[in-house]
Amino acid sequence: MTPRMRKVSAFMLAIFLLCGTGTAVRAYAQSMADVEPSTDAERALVAQHPNEWAKLTPEERQRVLDNYRRWQEMRPEERQQAQRNFQQFRNLPPEERRRVIDAYHQWRQLPEARRDELQQSYNRYRGLPPDQRDKVMQRYQQFQQLPPEQRERMLANYHRWKQMTPDQRREMRRRWGLLRQHPRSFQPAP
Repeated sequence: MTPRMRKVSAFMLAIFLLCGTGTAVRAYAQSMADVEPSTDAERALVAQHPNEWAKLTPEERQRVLDNYRRWQEMRPEERQQAQRNFQQFRNLPPEERRRVIDAYHQWRQLPEARRDELQQSYNRYRGLPPDQRDKVMQRYQQFQQLPPEQRERMLANYHRWKQMTPDQRREMRRRWGLLRQHPRSFQPAP
C-alpha cells in the first residue's frame, strides 16, 4: 500500500470511527442533561470507567453511548475491520493523525447532503479496477503539486464545466477537437 493510500484509508477509518457506520442518528426525547446508560451492558461499561464518565459533558456521554450501541450491533467481522483500521490510525505519525482528525472535523461541518454525495463518490472510486484507481490517485497527486493559482483556475474551469448542459459540453469538445467519433454517429455519404 502506498503512503497516499494509507492516508486515504486512515482518513476513512477516522470517519468511520468518529461518525459510525452511516446509520441514522436516533432522536432522543430525553434532555441531554440526564444522559444515562439504559442497559446492564451500558451500565457495566460506565462502571468500568467512573472517573472518565464523570468528566464527560452530556453530549459526550450521548456520543459514547451511541458509539457503544453501534459497536454492539456490529457483526464480528465488522468489529475486526474497525479494530484493524483503528490500529492503522494509531500507527500513523502524530502529524498525520492530526491531519486525519482535522479532516474529520471539516467533514462534520459539511451539510449531510454533501457528505452523502462524497460517500457515493468514494464508493464509486472503491468500485474501480485497481489500475483505474491508481490513475485517479496519480492525477490527484499531479493536481496537488500544481501551484495554488493554477489549481484555483482548474477548479473554476471544472465548476463552469459542471454548469454546462450536455449540448454545451459537446460543443466545447468539438471546438477544442476533443470530440470522438463514435461508430453509431458515423453516417455514410449518400
